[in-house]
Order: sequence, then structure tokens, then C-alpha cells
Amino acid sequence: MTKILGYGEDALTLWLLKNQPTEILKQFNDKTEPSDCLVFYRPSFGRSGGQGSAEFGEFDAILASKENVYLIESKWDNHRPNNHTDLILRPEQIGRHEIFKWYLSNRNSEKEFIEGKKIAPANSLLAMNLQNVLSQIRQCCLNSAKPDHVKNVLLYFHGPKSSPPQNISESFTLVPIEYEGKYVNL
Repeated sequence: MTKILGYGEDALTLWLLKNQPTEILKQFNDKTEPSDCLVFYRPSFGRSGGQGSAEFGEFDAILASKENVYLIESKWDNHRPNNHTDLILRPEQIGRHEIFKWYLSNRNSEKEFIEGKKIAPANSLLAMNLQNVLSQIRQCCLNSAKPDHVKNVLLYFHGPKSSPPQNISESFTLVPIEYEGKYVNL
């Protein structure tokens, strides 16, 4: 098999989800076996969205367990000692989590807008992608429609000479992951 090496937060996220998803599950006392989880890596719900558009961007990952759905944003220290105490996500990143949570909880809504975004038009590529992802998550996680079972996760990868931020965006749970070396073996 070909050896694949990765660099940066995307590669670290994929490495963690393949090799140590329990790091996320443990943070929430989730007893689901990793083999019973479902992972979507970098699921995209449109990139060109703006105010009034139905598109709302992409997550770094979504992890669905038997107990919870984890909506994941990832950041890293870029191999530099981190002395930042705050890591606040951009409004569109926070909004993406709220919009997706709404879609999970509101299957048959007649609404036309949510969080300033238009609802995905029927039969659009976005609507079909959403339906596929949502239906798979609902099959895996029976609690997926319950808002308190949708968790906003901020994975923060840091080297041994760095530390995770102390203050993060409200409604997110920090999951710090220490890593070594420049590249990860995927």
C-alpha cells in the first residue's frame, strides 16, 4: 500500500478520526464503540453561500455515535508555541453549526429561512446532499433530532511546547489533542 503523509489541521483531523475517535467520545462520556460510529470527513454544504443563500459551508468533520452527533471544527498551533488564550470562531462557522442542528431537528418544516439562510431548494444538489447526510446520521444516532444531543466540538491540535486556548466560542466544547512531528501517517 502507498504511504500517505499529511500536514496541517485537515490531516490531523482525519488521522484522529481514523485512529483515536475515542478522544472525542470520552470528552462527552459517550460509551459508543468507535466501530458503531459514522464519520463524515469535510462534508460540504456549498461554498459560495452568503446572506440569503441556502449554502452554509463545510465542517471539518461530523461524527455520529449511538448517543450524540458531534459537529467538528478543527484548529492547530501550526507548530508554533501558542500563547493565545482565546480562540473565537468566525460568525459563519458558528452559524453553520446552528443551521445544521436546525436541519437535524426540523425534518418537515415549512420555513423558508433559518439563521438568515434560505432553506435548501427541493431537488437541488444541496438538498440531496443534506438529505443523504441527515438520513445516515438519523439511522446511526437515534437522539439526533434532540438538540441537546448535537454537540459543537472544537478540536485543537497542539504540539508539546504549546497549549490549548483557555477561552473558546460559546456553545463549543474544546477537545485538546497533543501531537508530535510535522507529518501524520494517514
